[in-house]
Amino acid sequence: MTQIWPIGGGKGGSGKSFLTSSLGRLLAAFDKKTLLVDLDLGSANLHTMLDVPYPEKCFSDYVQKRVSRLEDIVLETPVPNLYIISGARDSLDIANLPYEQKVRTLKAIAKLDYDWIFLDLGAGTSFNILDFFLISQNSIFITTPEPTSIENVYRLVRAVYFRRIRQYFNVTEFKALEEKVVAQYGEGSFNKPDSIMRVIKTSHPKKGTLLENDFNSFKFKLVLNQLRKQNNIALGPQICKIMEKHLGFHVEFAGNVAFDDRVHDAICQRVSFLERYPYTRTAYDLRELSKNIAQSGNQQMLLRYS
Repeated sequence: MTQIWPIGGGKGGSGKSFLTSSLGRLLAAFDKKTLLVDLDLGSANLHTMLDVPYPEKCFSDYVQKRVSRLEDIVLETPVPNLYIISGARDSLDIANLPYEQKVRTLKAIAKLDYDWIFLDLGAGTSFNILDFFLISQNSIFITTPEPTSIENVYRLVRAVYFRRIRQYFNVTEFKALEEKVVAQYGEGSFNKPDSIMRVIKTSHPKKGTLLENDFNSFKFKLVLNQLRKQNNIALGPQICKIMEKHLGFHVEFAGNVAFDDRVHDAICQRVSFLERYPYTRTAYDLRELSKNIAQSGNQQMLLRYS
């Protein structure tokens, strides 16, 4: 069974591409056929992290129908079992992906035959990004210890759940739902998914049950990247508790990844940080994180076939 893991954060510079490329390397080393899809539309650079030459084929070729199948733009990397769909040659307007192309892409990704697929998403809360998150029950949200990054990832998680709720209603229904939530819980309550869900359960019980099942099936994980010695090592679990308290959603803390100046050097030299600095704290953290992800995938497979 293919495991699809979107990876994103609310703020640029949080290390999404570094984390995606590192997880790809580690899981491919388990003899698992692994694909990385660069969906940081308009700002794609994942190929650089894998020392892949400037690609001749890219995501735009599929969007503009120069190729008919998504498989036709898959490229090999120097790492055995690791493949990439690059966006390096995409035009700047690719970020405004039309709805029809987005749906076509979502369906095509879901049909790809790999053990692991990681989606490297852009920053922010655009509908494109939210819909790529919702392609799977699994997602990895990444933040750094800075308050701005934490605030943005909090908003991103909220936006993902809000987007799922929105998908169950047409425009008229959604407007009526908003008015009912505000009438019952006051101004600002429509920004709180738990308040919306309480109203949905009473006024739209069937949709409420479907949404609750959706939310219970989500396996969202939070990674705290670039943790420095002076930072609180318990910050990640604290962020997850705040999300659960104020949003009503469970997000599992997957682990810290220590800050290391040599990450920057490895990226600039287009070499694998994991291979050049295998005994650093950061490399250890990445290996532990990959085990966490692999274990989650194995548990889901056991549940599926039990």
